[in-house]
Parts: sequence; structure tokens; C-alpha cells
Amino acid sequence: MRVNEVLQEFERFGAVKTLQDLALRSAKVLCSARILKAVAMETVNPEFLKCDKPYRGEFLSRARLTEMVRNRPEYEISERFLREAFDKGDECYGILDGPVLAAYGWYSNVPTAIDSPGMVVHFDDRYIYMYKGFTHVNYRGQRFHAIGKTRALESYLARGYQGLLSYIEWNNFSSLRSCYRIGCKHFGQVYVARLCGRYITHADDGCRRYSFRLESAAAQSGLAHRKSQTAPLSVPTDQGR
Repeated sequence: MRVNEVLQEFERFGAVKTLQDLALRSAKVLCSARILKAVAMETVNPEFLKCDKPYRGEFLSRARLTEMVRNRPEYEISERFLREAFDKGDECYGILDGPVLAAYGWYSNVPTAIDSPGMVVHFDDRYIYMYKGFTHVNYRGQRFHAIGKTRALESYLARGYQGLLSYIEWNNFSSLRSCYRIGCKHFGQVYVARLCGRYITHADDGCRRYSFRLESAAAQSGLAHRKSQTAPLSVPTDQGR
């Protein structure tokens, strides 16, 4: 961190959290250590449902979103990401300013890759996992992330899901503050470190209620392959009986 960033963090969050942040950043450099705060959002805060005109919020189709972000690297969405996300059934809720995409968030009900290469987050399938929240620089400061997440939650609750799950870096104090403001609750922590080319992870007891954990994508793929090799042949049933 640069000196001015340290001073700004000190002014906003105090000496203890600033020192904790510096310590975690140092550990991250040494062994890719991370502490992820797992949070759940299970109730709708009406304060963040309203989307004032000219803005509107909605789930975006594959074709429409592809057109919106094509040749727009500032949105941080590649063609490969779009293809993989939609192919596994993920949805994108966006806040629109006319034809312009102001903010978005992604939602999944299946295990999903995170930004630690080769790692996948798993969770209770009664919940939806929210990831990759983004607000365009021209629209920041208008609470679009909070509005989009709250409106998406309302939709998923109506479909029968029990809420949204996500994680935030332990030292991302600003995002945590915003998260708690809209109704998210911290339920556990996941510890991640990379040593000798391998990830070591641990989800604490609080994560068990939500089956929230990180696993190696390669390990999961290998397990699925072994199961397919040893599975017994299926026997057709007699539909006439």
C-alpha cells in the first residue's frame, strides 16, 4: 500500500484495523494467504429495493449482456467468462441507464470458481452464491451494488431459495461495512494459503450450517471421473410393470 492509502485507511477505520490489514497483505505476498469472511443475506431490506428513474434493474439475457460488454474491457467480462457462466446456468442482474450497463452482479446455484486459480466455492444448494459485483466508474456512489443485490435476493426468495451467500476479503473494511448495512450477516471464515504450489484451506465451524467451503477444482474433477469409472451399469426399468 502507498503511504496515502495507509493514512486514508487509518482515518476511516483506526489504527488496529490498519495494522491488521498491513499484516494480512504481507502474509498474502509471502504465501498467498487470505482470510475470507463468509456472509449470508436472507431478508430483504426495503430501503434498497427502489431503483429511481431513469435507472432500472433486471436479469440480463445472454445475448443482451454480450452486446453490452463487447469491446468494453472496462466491464471486466470476457467472452470466455460469459460463455462459461451462462453455460453452467448462472444469472446476471444488472442496473441499466437506458442502454448502458451501470452495474452488475452474478448469481449461481452450483459450485463456482473463485479468483484463487484452481479453487471452487461449494455451498448449500438451498442458497444462491453471489459473486463478481461491479459498478462502472461513472456510476459509483449511488448504491447500485446494494440495490442490485437486494432486488436479486427478492427474486430468489420468491423462487424458493433461502437467501444469498458470498464472501468478502477479511481486510476489505469498506465493502464489509456496506455489506452489513444492507442486511448481510457474517457467519464464518475461510482460511486459504498457497504453499509449495498447493492450496491449504480451512472453513471454520460457522461455515458448516451453509456447507460453505473451498475445494480444488482438479480434485473434484478427479473424484467425478473415478465415480464414472466405477459406477455400475444402469439397468432399464420395465415401464409396463
